[in-house]
Amino acid sequence: MKSKAAVLLEPGKPLEILEVELVPPGPGEVLVRWTASGLCHSDLHVIGGHLPARLPMIMGHEGAGVVEEVGAGVFSVAPGDHVVCSFLPSCGRCRWCASGHSNLCNDGANLLEGCLPNGRFTTALADGTAVGRMCMLGTFSERAVVAEASTVKIDDWLPLDKAALVGCGVTTGFGAAVNTANIRTGDTVVIFGCGGLGINAVQGAVHAGARYIFVIDPEPRKLQWAIEFGATHAFSSFEQAQPVITEVTWGEGADKAIVLAGEADATITGQAFALTGKRGEIVLVSMGASDAMSVTLPGTALSLYEKSVKGCLFGSANPRHEIPRLLRMYDAGQYKLDELVTSTYTLDEINRGYEDMQNGLNLRGLLVLNAG
Repeated sequence: MKSKAAVLLEPGKPLEILEVELVPPGPGEVLVRWTASGLCHSDLHVIGGHLPARLPMIMGHEGAGVVEEVGAGVFSVAPGDHVVCSFLPSCGRCRWCASGHSNLCNDGANLLEGCLPNGRFTTALADGTAVGRMCMLGTFSERAVVAEASTVKIDDWLPLDKAALVGCGVTTGFGAAVNTANIRTGDTVVIFGCGGLGINAVQGAVHAGARYIFVIDPEPRKLQWAIEFGATHAFSSFEQAQPVITEVTWGEGADKAIVLAGEADATITGQAFALTGKRGEIVLVSMGASDAMSVTLPGTALSLYEKSVKGCLFGSANPRHEIPRLLRMYDAGQYKLDELVTSTYTLDEINRGYEDMQNGLNLRGLLVLNAG
């Protein structure tokens, strides 16, 4: 089966729209016709060469679609089912899945290799070259053969274009606030960066009952969005935010700080550390280059104030639980998804979509593919 796809051939180069060849789904595999995909900043780390990935690779990892065919042994989805694909698979059997931490599933080892958990490449170029898929999904394409462990069945009345966003950015941002930071009623929270992840951390902090939600982002448009989604304060810099945080907390500092800037660096994590008080928690979601030293903190203050620094992958979420939960909150009018999408793109416009992201024009860009 042939499919059009946006393929990265070289780091630092634009994505190329090519025709690729798919193999039929094997045991434990599912053929999905993508209907929509979010444009997530994590792809830029691969496109720019900051994360070393095997190339060529079909980009995109935040998608929803319709199951067209299943391989032997697949039991959780069937042809015609609507699915969101989690960018991290969940096998349900490994130590991490069994202990309730399926965001750390061992099947996620091939995210940047692009093959399925069983090591199989399901896509090739016209000359037979094996093509990987970002996070084993490659949602910037018309169709994909993916692992059953990556699929999450959803209610078929939900709009697939909005549901796609829950495959990564929504769940990561919301979970960073609710699961990893464990925000409690009355907490003061600082969120660094208010793009596609940060805006959902704002929503998570609102749902968790935070008293003050401070957002720091240099882009004025994003600061306005932050207020619209529930932030109580929005500032363009650490220097502007610090005296206000000190004042409203009576000098105690914030309870939680979540770093969701486009790229992590030691300056931002140091600022997050400085804005939190005793027993403050700093949650690091942002990524930079794989060898970047993005955490440099004073150990004495860390010890004396009993502060802590946590990493956060996929919002510490269990995708088979969190994805349906967030979508049902949306269905009940309790979560904003429609308001997240500022621009839509066709497959041929994918490079412009990422240019718009880098220029701060979008809260969330959405790639629209096949009709639902």
